[in-house]
Amino acid sequence: MRARTLGAWTTLSVLALDQASKFAVERFFEREGGAPFALLPFLDFTLRWNRGISFSLFAATSADGRWLLLALTLAVTATLAAWLWRARAPLVGLGLGAIIGGALGNGCDRLAYGAVADFLDLHAFGRQLFVFNLGDAAINVGVALLIFDGLFVSAAPNRSAANRGRPP
Repeated sequence: MRARTLGAWTTLSVLALDQASKFAVERFFEREGGAPFALLPFLDFTLRWNRGISFSLFAATSADGRWLLLALTLAVTATLAAWLWRARAPLVGLGLGAIIGGALGNGCDRLAYGAVADFLDLHAFGRQLFVFNLGDAAINVGVALLIFDGLFVSAAPNRSAANRGRPP
């Protein structure tokens, strides 16, 4: 499968899973009254609205700020889509698709609600680390895949080229 095809399918899958999970979480908390509860000793299920970007940085409290963050999301997504179009390695296509899908999912929230729905609250040793959603997780996995590809896959010497000129 071509890298861009894999990336496109990954984008659509991540976007659909992200939006479906947020829809389900929002409906659950509407019915149940919004009380968070523990899933694991280090992970709670909650609903928080993030008006900023990663880790609530640069919170946009005004309409202008919200549109600026949405424009930034679209600009970065377009740049990543151009990279995906030129990608040749399947791992790069997979990573870029995950990032684009997650960014589009969060962008849809920002457009519809003015904030991004986060619902997985990670904490440890009495410290609250961060609250995230499936789109955020996909973005992190995509970045990890790109780093892995850059460090170990694309940087590896071409074995067939190394074997040229050697007698059988």
